[in-house]
Amino acid sequence: MSKLINPQETIKVIQSNDFKFQKRFGQNFLIDESVLSNIITSSNITKDDCVLEIGPGIGTMTQALAEAAGHVITVEIDANLIPILHETLKDYSNVTVIHSDVLKLDLNELIATYNSGKPIKVVANLPYYITTPIIMGLFESSAPLHSITVMVQKEVADRMQSGPGTKDYGALSLAVQYYSDPYIVQLVPPNCFIPRPNVGSAVIRLTRHSDSPVKVINDRWMFKLIKAAFGQRRKTLLNSLFSGASVPKEDTLTALRDMGLSETVRGEALTLSQFASLSDLLINYCSD
Repeated sequence: MSKLINPQETIKVIQSNDFKFQKRFGQNFLIDESVLSNIITSSNITKDDCVLEIGPGIGTMTQALAEAAGHVITVEIDANLIPILHETLKDYSNVTVIHSDVLKLDLNELIATYNSGKPIKVVANLPYYITTPIIMGLFESSAPLHSITVMVQKEVADRMQSGPGTKDYGALSLAVQYYSDPYIVQLVPPNCFIPRPNVGSAVIRLTRHSDSPVKVINDRWMFKLIKAAFGQRRKTLLNSLFSGASVPKEDTLTALRDMGLSETVRGEALTLSQFASLSDLLINYCSD
């Protein structure tokens, strides 16, 4: 287990390096050993695995990952943390520290370089302000991934696994469930971090589907329709697709009738499978 996973060691590293937390990076360092242990266990990491960690902080989780995995690639955006990471990780020869914004990295090139293009596992305590762009970036990159096990804001984890007709159901739910099988591993209270966040957190594991649960002609077009459908939740699907995706109302109406759906139906009522069917019926309006 990590040598840093307690408040005293974390505070010692922070103070000895005169480190200042920066709100713009959403920095909250994990200090609970049982939570860290649960993350490592639920990630199913072995010495055969190459792991990508995003936002390592001072290297607390990185140390535990290095003990469990064959190789760890850790990506940190804050330049002030790089020298700290080189110090806290100096005893781990299987760790590569990269100073970069993960959203600007070519993940396929990274995986080709460090794991010969074979699937990797992603494990991270994600900055909450940028959780969705990171997760969607991972999926949309088409990079070879086994799974993504991450700490996120609890309400975001709830949205990822929500189903039709619920208040949390939306574009993120559909995207995550199209690419993976989401499972909430554990709820995590604010006192497990330094500094304490203002919200509860959750560890969620997203296991990548080997085959998509639905077949669709053009998934980018489907997600354009999905984003339009949830852009203004109170609108009917008829009006949402007209204003958000420039689909003529008469064509959406015809598609809805073919699917046996009411012309007053809202996007929140449709399943992933129904969105795939709607997308295929309206494919002629795809601009890609």
